[in-house]
Amino acid sequence: MYARATIRLKSFAKSDDGVTAIEYSLIGGLISVFIIVALSLVGAEVQTTFDIWTGAVQTAVSNANAS
Repeated sequence: MYARATIRLKSFAKSDDGVTAIEYSLIGGLISVFIIVALSLVGAEVQTTFDIWTGAVQTAVSNANAS
């Protein structure tokens, strides 16, 4: 039993599956950080654009109701 456990531990130590999973996890984490930073930088500009559009639509609606 001890010999079988030792053999399994040695084969597990030689396996590259865990390393690949860690690499993919790191890549996924970096991509997530990049997306969060990009959205944070662009977010203010998008908010300003929507505010302008909202103001234009409200002005158009109030002018149409006044006519």
